[in-house]
Order: sequence, then C-alpha cells, then structure tokens
Amino acid sequence: MKQFVCLSGMPRSGSTLLSALLSQNPLIHAEGNSAVCQLMWDMYVSCMNNVNEQLKGNYREHMVRDLMLQIPNTYYHSNAAAGISDRRIIVDKCRAWTRKANTDLLRQFIDPHIKIIVMERSVTEVIKSFSKLFKKNNWTDEMVSACLNELLTPETEPIRMTLEWIKMAREEYNYKGSQSDPTFLFIHYDDLIEHTDDVLKRIYAFCGWEEPFQHTFTSIVNTYPENDEFYGLDGFHAIRSVIGKEENTTVLPPDIMAKCHELDKYYCIDKYYGIDKYYGIDNSIDNGIDNSIDNSIDN
Repeated sequence: MKQFVCLSGMPRSGSTLLSALLSQNPLIHAEGNSAVCQLMWDMYVSCMNNVNEQLKGNYREHMVRDLMLQIPNTYYHSNAAAGISDRRIIVDKCRAWTRKANTDLLRQFIDPHIKIIVMERSVTEVIKSFSKLFKKNNWTDEMVSACLNELLTPETEPIRMTLEWIKMAREEYNYKGSQSDPTFLFIHYDDLIEHTDDVLKRIYAFCGWEEPFQHTFTSIVNTYPENDEFYGLDGFHAIRSVIGKEENTTVLPPDIMAKCHELDKYYCIDKYYGIDKYYGIDNSIDNGIDNSIDNSIDN
C-alpha cells in the first residue's frame, strides 16, 4: 500500500519546486496539480445523494469506501512508463486539501493520520509573481491589471478561497495545540528557498519517512512538468535548476497593492514566521478586513 501525502497551499509559493525536489527521491512520486481531490468529492456527493437510494436499496452502502479508495489508486495506478511503479509514497498536490470537508474525506477514507504540507507566501509576493509572469507573456498593462483584480475577488480561486482554507487549517492546528500527530505542516516560501535542507528534514520527520535522501539543489529538474501551453502561460510552472531567490522589482498599481496589504494584514501569514515586511511590528491586527476587500468571505 502506497503512503498518500498531500501538498496544498498558495499558488506561486514553491509547490512545483518542492515537488521536483521530493521526486529526486526514488521512493517518492510528486507531480503537478491533481484531480484526485475533486474526483473524490464528486464521488462522495454522488454516493450520499444521487445514488444513495440505489446503494441502500441493494445493500451496497459498504461499497462507498471501496469506490472512494479506488480513485487515488486508479489515478496513480502503477505505470512503469510514468515511473510510478517503484515509488511507495504519493504526494498529491491540490490547493483544496486544506478545505475542512476535503480534509475530513482524507481522514475517513484514506488515512486517519493523513499528512498535509501547506505552502504559504504573502499575498503581495504572490500577486507580484503573477504580475511578472503575465508581463513575461507579453500581456498589456490593462490585461495584467484586470487579471490581478480578478485574482483578488472574494470567494474565488486560486487565492481568496485558498486563504480561507489555510485559515481553517491554522485554526484546527492552533486549537489542538502541541500534539504528537499533527495533520498540517506549514512551510513558508522564503524558508524553502533560503533553508531548503532544513525544510526537507522537517517534511521527512513530519511524514515519518526514513532519514532524508541526499537531495541536490544545483541541478533540479521538474520530472513531471505540467502542460503550460494548456494554461496559456509560458513558464507558469517553470523552475530554475539552482535554488535561489530572484528579486522581483515589480511595482503593483496602488489599488492592487492596497488590497494585498489588507489581505496580508488580515491573514497575517508572514507574522507566523516572524517576517514583518508589510506592516509595522507594533501594528494591531484587525479582527476584520476592509469592507471593500472582504465583505463576503464565506467559510
């Protein structure tokens, strides 16, 4: 039986780089954004609603677990051509794994002690990264501005809902306090880039893996690249062969910057890591967020 571990968190926060690093270990398979989470949720909803009558009427309620388990097993079916057959650890990447309903599915059907790695980065840095990517793809300023505003729209993915899901995961983590078997491990992008070896050791210890594999940080290859042509963004999931932080001098429009700062202040991601980039260390953290930014966040 393969171990199933989840990788979640913010976009542009280093998850593609982390997947490439983990895949250097011949025991680990880590690829791009996965459909497993959505497939499992759709199957669960169908079993609980659409076909519930048929399952109960034919004494087949017990099949729900088998059906749910078949989804990740089939998705990652041993395939020598894909290089998965000898890899006993699957790292499944999906931002929605931190959504409580999905975390509950994992505990119920996959592993009651499931491990979820959560990548974090400030909204400001995420938006600057998107802006730089768009401009590299020769988008006009008007196109860039419109898309950045869309990314910051409440109740949308990949940013606003992800922030809420991470907030839920944080609340569960903080509520349970210090525990011997936590579900979530939070990793900041800056730590991954600046303290890569330490971060990998933390991940190995968190997941209960053997002594860390000797990873290389100077000739990194994305073994399972996503099809960026499909997304219409060249370089969307590109990674550099050598780890290092590249300065992003992008200047965001004032309205976009203001929204980013409000979200960074409300979710205070950087403050969890002792980083104080966007608001003074003595500034109080508001209980709410500016109405123009977050009137409609829905748990």
